[in-house]
Amino acid sequence: MKVLKVTLTVLALVALGITTYSCKGDAKAKDKTTEEVKQGKEYTSAYICPMHCDGSGNEKPGDCPVCGMAYEKNKEHKADGHNHSDHNH
Repeated sequence: MKVLKVTLTVLALVALGITTYSCKGDAKAKDKTTEEVKQGKEYTSAYICPMHCDGSGNEKPGDCPVCGMAYEKNKEHKADGHNHSDHNH
């Protein structure tokens, strides 16, 4: 009976360790900075899907090919690739 209790305790600790270790991997994936996440055309195009579906985004108005929602004008879009708010041309 004592061997059974020791075996179950060891198995429980191993399971706890595996669970804790596997959850750390998810935390690292969720720990991306906002800039790392917002690099695809679903974030950088002139018109973007409100759901930011993978592969969506266009330079012209239209509908998202993934979810069918109407594109919205991207307020953060920079047509020439950089922001003019800090200098004048």
